[in-house]
Amino acid sequence: MRTHAQAVVIGGGVIGCSILYHLTKLGWTDVVLLERSELTSGSTWHAAANIHGLHDSTNISRIQHYTMTLYQALEEETGQSCGIFQPGSLYLAQTEAREHQLRLQAAKASFYGMNFHEVSRDEAERLHPLVDFDGIRCIMYEPDGGNVDPSGVTNAYAVGARQRGAEIHRFTPVTATVQQPDGTWIVATAKGEIRADWVINAAGLWGREVARLAGIALPLLPTEHQYVVTETIPEIAAMDRRLPSVADRDGEYYLRQEGKGLLVGAYEKDVRFWAEEGTPQGFGHELFADDLDRIEDNMLRAMARVPAMGAAGIKRVINGPMIWSPDSNVLFGPHPDLNNYFCCNGIIPGFSQSGGMGLMAAQWIIQGESQYDMFAWDVARFGTWADAAFTKARVGDQYAKRFSIHFPNEERAAGRPVRTRPAYQMQKDMGAVFGLNYGWEHPLWFADRPGTRDTNGFTRQNWFEPVGAECRMLRNRAGIIDISNFARYFASGPDAEGWLNAVFANTMPKAVGRSCLTPLIGVNGGIAGDFTVTRLAEHDFMIIGSGAAERYHQRFWKMVPLPDGTTFESRTDRMCGFNVAGPLSRAILSRLTDTDLSTAAFPFMRSQRITVAGVDVIALRVSFTGDLGWELHCAEADQTTLFRALLAAGEAFDAGPVGARALMSLRIEKGYGSWGREYSPEYWPQEVGLHKLIKPEKEFLNKTRYLTIKDHPPREVLSLVEVQDVTNADATGGEPIFLPDGTPVGRVTSGTYGYSVGKSLALGYLRGVSAGAAVDVMVLGRPHRGVVLAAPPFDPKGERLRS
Repeated sequence: MRTHAQAVVIGGGVIGCSILYHLTKLGWTDVVLLERSELTSGSTWHAAANIHGLHDSTNISRIQHYTMTLYQALEEETGQSCGIFQPGSLYLAQTEAREHQLRLQAAKASFYGMNFHEVSRDEAERLHPLVDFDGIRCIMYEPDGGNVDPSGVTNAYAVGARQRGAEIHRFTPVTATVQQPDGTWIVATAKGEIRADWVINAAGLWGREVARLAGIALPLLPTEHQYVVTETIPEIAAMDRRLPSVADRDGEYYLRQEGKGLLVGAYEKDVRFWAEEGTPQGFGHELFADDLDRIEDNMLRAMARVPAMGAAGIKRVINGPMIWSPDSNVLFGPHPDLNNYFCCNGIIPGFSQSGGMGLMAAQWIIQGESQYDMFAWDVARFGTWADAAFTKARVGDQYAKRFSIHFPNEERAAGRPVRTRPAYQMQKDMGAVFGLNYGWEHPLWFADRPGTRDTNGFTRQNWFEPVGAECRMLRNRAGIIDISNFARYFASGPDAEGWLNAVFANTMPKAVGRSCLTPLIGVNGGIAGDFTVTRLAEHDFMIIGSGAAERYHQRFWKMVPLPDGTTFESRTDRMCGFNVAGPLSRAILSRLTDTDLSTAAFPFMRSQRITVAGVDVIALRVSFTGDLGWELHCAEADQTTLFRALLAAGEAFDAGPVGARALMSLRIEKGYGSWGREYSPEYWPQEVGLHKLIKPEKEFLNKTRYLTIKDHPPREVLSLVEVQDVTNADATGGEPIFLPDGTPVGRVTSGTYGYSVGKSLALGYLRGVSAGAAVDVMVLGRPHRGVVLAAPPFDPKGERLRS
């Protein structure tokens, strides 16, 4: 066994072997995989191993498409069979909502050149004559869908990695992982130690235990999961071809051919957790006792859809463990609290994602960043607030709703609230409907009675009109927005300015009371973040950024060493804030402070420490609404006092609270981008319009890489589209955009109705399209005519926010 390695992968399931394979494919050959037992032990060996390409997330669809196309090449490269069966997959919609989902996926498939399209009932019956299609509204067909052999795929990855020089050691459990002062790791086993530059935790069911060896906790929890394989079905035995799989997610089961029978699996409502305190070390190829009563309802629905199944006996039952994260997405990426420790844990559709996941991991480890923005998978999306109780509640909900549609803007209640601010109960009593942002409850909108909940769907929902009232109130008078979920950092010390200049691409403000907007440049030259930096005093700065990305950005702060005597800390947990915005915001605040708020005394993009209603605040003359406004940042203990005072002062002007959904509409009316939607490491500064904020004459993080793409013409440009022929739905994000002749030209990143301008709006990226051009936006998966706008429909010259 080697004593030194560029990377050690812990875990010999399909994901660990894929990561090892892709590391070697990108040029790292001094790599080792350690497996506690035999390859495929744990969850891999008993997986149903279905493969499909489409996902509601565009980047996950790309990854799954890569994986599906990789398996054939992997067989040819290694000579190891992957057991590929690709008779296709049929996707059934019983409900209008499912039809909307499938049509959106078909539109994305057309945009990205993937094979997924609608078929008629006659064609579906030809493809799968055993299915009763009564009650089905829409049928989509994915010709490349199917399944693979779990052991074959895993061993193919292993063979491919060995051929390029990797070592694989079975029956070699890891007993310790210890980081050294130089950043390398000692990985200890009974067979000896390996000093590695990187440790990769791909330990599957043992991901929690391996993480604890490094001193970290991962929010993961296993459940039982069952599927059955039937005896031979005569109708299948008589066929000369393999039948396509069936995805009847409204029926809450999956079904495909296995041998001359059927394999049917279910995600039942009666969830069974397993190994809550830790996965037994001796567990490997064991299964649990059958418990078919739990999935009886699901099986009955499957039999109703495929009547021939009802006459078949059961050949075997597989009841094995799967390990889940709180949102059922993998925990992926370098752990923010450690150096060179990569997580890849909690994978559910492993055989649909294994190849792309391995490629993204290898790119991130070797090149510093993956080609796609993987924040939806990033381990940094959860913090220590995602404790055992939250994880269990969310995992139970995710399992039971595995096949439920996750609608745009949907906020699921399981495990909440987990983190609240002092004003939470007050806001709740006012009718606030809350969303979750990095664990924090924050108001989305205010209903006319407490206890109101969101309805969910692809069309306009119960919050459409109340949010419109909030928008019109703010635009016509004023509104008070809780912005406590923003991330707040403070840098202090004689070299704070120099350190911030070394991190951010813009030049830091020179004068006290001045603020600047600045991009944070990613490893590949894209937009890793956007921030507002304010100089509070000679050596003191406040930095405001995305709250959801706080732990993600932690990695970037660590890339530039802090000078001696300089401090940098997050105070998000200790501070709250409100944005008072709208044409009457100055009049409201003037009732609560003696500070002169006139434009001459308090211009746009300036800050002051002032007192509002007796509360000390840091006031910034800025607003994400694009309107006149001030951000007021206060100590958390003062939040309720400040909120009450703002509401009381606002009553005289018929102003009141405004939620995050209204803020979304308001900022899109202004054409403002948001991190995680419009701003991402995938996009270059010149594509998002932030290049003017970059000062190449100074040094900053990842400047060298930025200079290599700085003068490239934009591949696509952030643009605003008015969608003209909508009646009951708006774009929400992810919808493809085509020219009227069907040419794909872009995609939506954010969408909403612009209440104060009376337009349905879609913000997104377009290539080769100019202002005034007609386009088709695929709202609900169907073309809706739109026009590219030359300027934002609200205050295009920025006169209101500077007034």
